[in-house]
Amino acid sequence: MSTPIPQPPGVPILGNIFNIDQNNTWWSLKGLAEKYGEIFQIKVLGKPIVFVASAALAEEICDQSRFRKYVGGPIVEIRYAVHDSLFTAYEHETNWGIAHRIIAPQLSTQAVAGHFNEVRDLTSELIAKWTQLGPKNKIQPIDDLNSLNLEATTLTFFGKKLNCLTGPVHPMIQAMEDSTSEAMKRPTRVPKFLNSLVYGTKFKSATAAMRAWATDLVKYRNENPTDRRDLLWAMMNVKDPESGKALTDEQVIDEIVTMPIGSSTAPCAIDAAILFLIQNPEVVVKARAELDAVIGSGPFSHEHLAQLPYIAGIARETLRLSFAAPGFNIEPIPRPGDTSPVLLAGGKYQVAHDQAMIIVLAGVNRDPAVFEEPLKFKPERMVGEAFDRLPAGVKKWFGNGKRECVGKHWAWEFLVTVLAKLIHEVDFEAVDPAYQLKQDGWFNVRPVGFYVKVKPRGA
Repeated sequence: MSTPIPQPPGVPILGNIFNIDQNNTWWSLKGLAEKYGEIFQIKVLGKPIVFVASAALAEEICDQSRFRKYVGGPIVEIRYAVHDSLFTAYEHETNWGIAHRIIAPQLSTQAVAGHFNEVRDLTSELIAKWTQLGPKNKIQPIDDLNSLNLEATTLTFFGKKLNCLTGPVHPMIQAMEDSTSEAMKRPTRVPKFLNSLVYGTKFKSATAAMRAWATDLVKYRNENPTDRRDLLWAMMNVKDPESGKALTDEQVIDEIVTMPIGSSTAPCAIDAAILFLIQNPEVVVKARAELDAVIGSGPFSHEHLAQLPYIAGIARETLRLSFAAPGFNIEPIPRPGDTSPVLLAGGKYQVAHDQAMIIVLAGVNRDPAVFEEPLKFKPERMVGEAFDRLPAGVKKWFGNGKRECVGKHWAWEFLVTVLAKLIHEVDFEAVDPAYQLKQDGWFNVRPVGFYVKVKPRGA
C-alpha cells in the first residue's frame, strides 16, 4: 500500500494558494521541502502539484525512459516572448530538434574555450570598476554581475559589446526581470482576468524590449559583416544537418532572447559565492594558495582552468548550496491506453499517470541522506573522488537529459573564470556582518539585500 504524499492544510476552493508567496515562490517551496521532506504536494483550485525534494527521488524521475521535461505553468507563459525556443518547446514540436542541432555545436566545450579571453577581460573591467570605488564603497554585487552576464553573453554569443558595465542598467536586464516574474505569477493568479486586464501591459512591454534588443543584434551583424563564426552566425546561416532546414528570422530572435534568460542563473550563483566566501575565510586562503601556485602574477589563461580543482569545487558547492537555478519540471512519459498510477520509490508513493512534478533543488541539494552537514559550505566534498562518489541526483544544476541546459559548458566556464579572478584579485567584506542568506527570484534565485565593501586584494 502506498504512502499518502504530504500536503499542507489549505482553504476551501483555493486550496494551498496561501502557502506560496507569489512574490517569492521558490523560497516558499524551500520552506515546504524543509518541513515535509522528500516529496510533498499542494493543490491550487483543485489541481495537485507534486514536488520532489530528495536526491533519490530526483534521480528516479530523471530517468528518461520513464519521464520527460514538462512544459507547463511559467514555462508556457514565457512562450509569449520566445515561442517554441529550446527552453520552452513542447516534446512534439520539431523546431526544438532543428534549433538544438544548429546551436549545440556552438556551445560545446571546445567552442566555449574560444571565448575565454573575452570573459576574462570583461571580468577585469568589472574588477577595475569595483576597485576604483574608494574605501567607503557599498555595492550590491548582483547588480553589476547581471550586467557582466549580459555583456558576456552578448559579446561571446552575438559578437557585440554593449559597454553596459558602466552607465545605467541596460533595459534588457529589467525586461528579463519583468517578463520572468510575470510568467511565474500568471499561472496561479486569482482571478485569471487580472493577467490581461491589470498585468498584461507590463508583460507585453517587457517582451517587446527583449525582442527589440535581439532584433538590434541581428541588424548590427548585417550592417557589420565579420568572419566571426559565433552562435549568431550559426543561427543566421547554418542549416540543420538532419532536416536541411534553417532557423526562420523569428526563431533567431526567439533563441537570442532565450540565451541571457538562461544564463541569468550564473550571476546569482556568483553573488551567493561571494557571501559563502566571506562567511568561510579559510576557503579563500586555500583557494588563493591554489591560484597563486597556478597563475601567480602572470596572465590568466584558459589552460589554467584544468589546474584549479579547488576553484571548481567552490563552483560546484556554490551551485549546490545556492540552487541559483532553483528547479525544473518533469512529467511521466505518456503510455497509450494506460492510465494506471505511476509508482515512485519502489511503490512507496504513487502519482497520477499524467501528474507533473517539480524538482525543488533547495531540498535535493541539501539532502541529509547524501550530505554530512548539508548547510555547511565545504568545497572539499566537490573535488576529486569525493565528488565522483556523489549520486547523480545531486548534480542536476543544469537540468536533465536531452533538455539539459544547452549552454551548460558556457555557464560552467563563466562561473569558474569569474570566481577565479574575483578570489585572486579582490577582497570582499559584508556591510552587515550578521547578514543571513535570504533569496528571491523567478527563473533564478539570488541573495536579497546583500551588500559588500570591495577593495583590491591586500589593499
